[in-house]
Amino acid sequence: MTPTPAEIIRTKRDGGVHSEAELRSLVQGISDQSWADSQVAAWAMAVLLRGLNPQERHGLTRAMAHSGRVLDWSAVRGLHGPILDKHSTGGVGDKVSLIVAPLVAACGGVVPMISGRGLGHTGGTLDKLESLPGFQVHLSDAALHETLREAGCAIIGAGPDLAPADRRLYAIRDVTATVESLDLITASILSKKLAAGLQALVMDVKVGSGAVMPELPRALALARSLVEVATAEGLPIRALITDMGQVLGRTAGHALEVREAMQLLNDPPLVSELAYSPHGGDALQGGARLLWLSVLQAAHLLVMGGLQPDLPTAWEAALKALNSGAAAERFARMVALQGGPADVWRDAGLASAPCMVAVWPANTKSGRVIAIDSRALGMAVLRLGGGRARPGDVIDPRVGLSDVLGVGEAFSPERPLAVLHAADEAQATSVAREVAEAFEWVEETQTVPPRALVVQEVTPPAAA
Repeated sequence: MTPTPAEIIRTKRDGGVHSEAELRSLVQGISDQSWADSQVAAWAMAVLLRGLNPQERHGLTRAMAHSGRVLDWSAVRGLHGPILDKHSTGGVGDKVSLIVAPLVAACGGVVPMISGRGLGHTGGTLDKLESLPGFQVHLSDAALHETLREAGCAIIGAGPDLAPADRRLYAIRDVTATVESLDLITASILSKKLAAGLQALVMDVKVGSGAVMPELPRALALARSLVEVATAEGLPIRALITDMGQVLGRTAGHALEVREAMQLLNDPPLVSELAYSPHGGDALQGGARLLWLSVLQAAHLLVMGGLQPDLPTAWEAALKALNSGAAAERFARMVALQGGPADVWRDAGLASAPCMVAVWPANTKSGRVIAIDSRALGMAVLRLGGGRARPGDVIDPRVGLSDVLGVGEAFSPERPLAVLHAADEAQATSVAREVAEAFEWVEETQTVPPRALVVQEVTPPAAA
């Protein structure tokens, strides 16, 4: 007898363990709409509070991955290279995907990157790309295959028949304070990646004030959960736990982030001259820090995909593709094929906010940043209109922050903490104070140690 939604919710509410049959029934109910939004939300909250055991987590992920079709790339003609992808748990200013996808494609990989929209204070890759006029995140099979053949990469949303259970659950989590569930994050990410038919995956698990999992023990638990479930399902994976205690790069906000990623692809900074080292990115700031992490993730994918023999060699291959302009060319091809500007380097068509306000602390215009509440900065962008407070909210791609300082950097009368981009002066005034209060500072003469960029790496036992 099929259990009712109320019975399944009650099981988890009371700390019970779901059977395989309950999980299949749950996923089916989410997919076919026989479960009401209120019931899905109640179950998600019960999971957040009670948790799933490893067997439940595996079962939920597997059921969600097979709630729709599973892609088989072997039947698609003209794709030459391993099917590779990366995914981030989300943060503030995290635009790594916009760089990694074309970079890996330029090095011989095929990247059908299935990305998501913003969750809570974190930005979404799809939302960022939609700030490019005409860019389509939903493609037909024929259009997706053509984009992959011609550009080597495509960044898309999961279609209605690809892990459809996650599509609905994802939207409900965003507005019901259940984003932080380790179990639901694991199932959400991996159901889409397993359905995408990947041959290797790099996970970027964020830690710090702007991360979904701010504390290292929780971030480490999530990384281990992702590696455990992916490995059990036969997907090669490694997870990098990386810093989200400051904005990644200099911008937060959709059009601003796309513009920054494009600038780095088209004109990479001096970090491109650095040799690989495990902690090479720690002392870097701004675009150099963002680019270093992007190159590292691309290098891992090249090794896992069998395109390069080891990480230092893969690092050099990625830098070559970056400095030669090959990665920038792939990005432009992808944008045009997905309906965006025909020549994105000539005219990207990215809108700009009409009001820009420099932000300093209320009582001084000089000092050195010692810590940043990155979540507060993400929430400030949301309040400017750069995120969704409710389902269906329309995002203003123009708004956000630029020129954001990192930990250890000094501000002065000539260099503010950040520049706020708003739709109007009243909006800017209402948000500027909370932006300033997100920065903790000391006297400029004091030194502040750099934050580690890659905090820890988690691999399957056999690959450790």
